[in-house]
Amino acid sequence: MHARDPHACHDFAPARTRRDALRTLGAGFGSLALGGMCADLSAAEAVAGPIAAGSRTHHPAKAKRVIFLFMHGGPAQMDTFEEKPRLSKDDGKKLPPRPGALKFNDASSTLLGSPWKFRKYGQCGKAVSELFPHVAQHVDEIAFLHGMHSRGQSHGQAVCMLHTGSDNLPRPSVGSWVSYGLGTENRDLPSFISLAPPSNHGGPRNYGPAFLPAEHQATAIGRAGNLGSGSVQHLAPPKSLSEQRRADQLELLADLNADYSGRIEAVAGAEDPAVEGAIRGFELAHRMAGVAPEALDLSRETKETQALYGVGEKPTDGFAKQCLLARRLCEAGVRYVQVSTGYSWDQHGNLKKGHADNAAKVDQPIAALLADLKRRGLLEDTLVVWGGEFGRTATAQGKDGRDHNPSGFTMWMAGGGAKGGVCHGSTDEFGAYAETGRTHMHDLHATMLHLLGLDHERLTYRHAGRDFRLTDVAGRVVREVIA
Repeated sequence: MHARDPHACHDFAPARTRRDALRTLGAGFGSLALGGMCADLSAAEAVAGPIAAGSRTHHPAKAKRVIFLFMHGGPAQMDTFEEKPRLSKDDGKKLPPRPGALKFNDASSTLLGSPWKFRKYGQCGKAVSELFPHVAQHVDEIAFLHGMHSRGQSHGQAVCMLHTGSDNLPRPSVGSWVSYGLGTENRDLPSFISLAPPSNHGGPRNYGPAFLPAEHQATAIGRAGNLGSGSVQHLAPPKSLSEQRRADQLELLADLNADYSGRIEAVAGAEDPAVEGAIRGFELAHRMAGVAPEALDLSRETKETQALYGVGEKPTDGFAKQCLLARRLCEAGVRYVQVSTGYSWDQHGNLKKGHADNAAKVDQPIAALLADLKRRGLLEDTLVVWGGEFGRTATAQGKDGRDHNPSGFTMWMAGGGAKGGVCHGSTDEFGAYAETGRTHMHDLHATMLHLLGLDHERLTYRHAGRDFRLTDVAGRVVREVIA
């Protein structure tokens, strides 16, 4: 499906227009908030994506929502989830030359064996590094993609490729495409929330809508791996502001926005996307004010659940709160939640300490997220995706580091229709290059959309004279990892 009129997909002929509602709302704006006005509008306008007029999805969906766990910096595949005995055996030897292979920045040609041992887990017998003993307990529910490869040897390129499908040009993020395609399950919360998103390597581009309508931008909470207060900034009005004063301000703001939007439409013959996005943003903010504080309140969780994730404990507390919050947001109806570590997985040196510290922070919280989703009946229709922007080299950089490697790495998926206990593809015997089951980043995105019931070739948006899509002109669904 593509939207010939970029805004028609959001207009379902409500009983009255937003502009009329904004102009006539009056004093009720403050006492009832904007949610009262929206209740008078068609419910479809509040929750539906552009394919709502049909079956809501292009094909039956296996997943309703996504939690993406972003390991910023690039974990090493051969030190985490893909055992390479030959690499350990040939530690200190030279990597055999490979015609046409990507030349890395400063990596030597000397092989560096993994400093961690691997054990087999689960009925599937999957080998997992001792870095991830908690996640290893869930291998029978995980589909491992060992033949991943991507574009972008630098972090800036690769991070944007992972989040937007483009390593150079501004494009809508994955979460924005999901929001655009499916809308929200809860009209009082954003459909896309990014927890502690990167402040570098693309920054807001990684959770922005680019040319999609502005309401599909993520609401960001925290930054650079730090959740901060865990609240949405500037959502609540100042305590010094009286209810009547707030009502007056909101009424004036609504009138100004409606008047300006009407004048633009009268001249241009169409709504101004920026103004409409701002109006929708204010509408959502007022609806959020009544429900977001409860959804974001981790103190409502039992002590047992908090302990399961590692809340209040070192070193897990920070990432544990993000994972627990992600589960709460999914329960509340958010379509796409991104959870980010800080820029910490980039071990050009001191690999053993760096990866050990990073894994200790995230292993228990991730395993707890999978277990908690499962026991609540949410894992079945919640797709959890784990990975970084690329992997690491099989050869050493300096004494004990690894360089960037977009030519072969591992990501994994669990729940939401992903087939558990399977490994698709592999890198070569040293872990250097994707060799079998090669899966490009476009393929991963196509598969994620497919599990959500969206056809990546049909979910398009017309911009600058052509139809754009998340996967550009490539991408295939990796059916081998679909249950």
